[in-house]
Amino acid sequence: MSTDDLVGRVLTAPDEYEVSRAKIREFAEAVGERSPVCHDVKAARAAGHADLVAPPTFAVIPSFVGLRLVMEQIGAPLAAQVHGEQSFTHHRPIVAGDVLTSSAAAERIRSVAGNLFVTVSCQVTDAAGTPVTTARSVVVVRGAAA
Repeated sequence: MSTDDLVGRVLTAPDEYEVSRAKIREFAEAVGERSPVCHDVKAARAAGHADLVAPPTFAVIPSFVGLRLVMEQIGAPLAAQVHGEQSFTHHRPIVAGDVLTSSAAAERIRSVAGNLFVTVSCQVTDAAGTPVTTARSVVVVRGAAA
């Protein structure tokens, strides 16, 4: 498939991602997030959430699944990929108990100095299909430009 054919084509992850309390706590610990809503269910509920709240950057986990689908279609080996940019638009917090699905599309693919710059938008939705997070990534694929 040519990169031109890939732009705008939506790819959906075949599996859902189940968010657990343990995953949230582990991620929060790894990034140094000390907010009680990420570690203590009572604190999260007292703050108006259904369960533990994931740190904002936790969204990289389900969104990476969509990003990977696009990069596989391009045929870019992981060793040639450099993550250039990342942004998130959160529509609501991710909480323990969420079952998330990721769909992604290449928005733009351009050749610069012998490299491909791939801009990917990933939509993360919950079990009801409601948007949770929109992630935008730019990946540089070294030496891949035609």
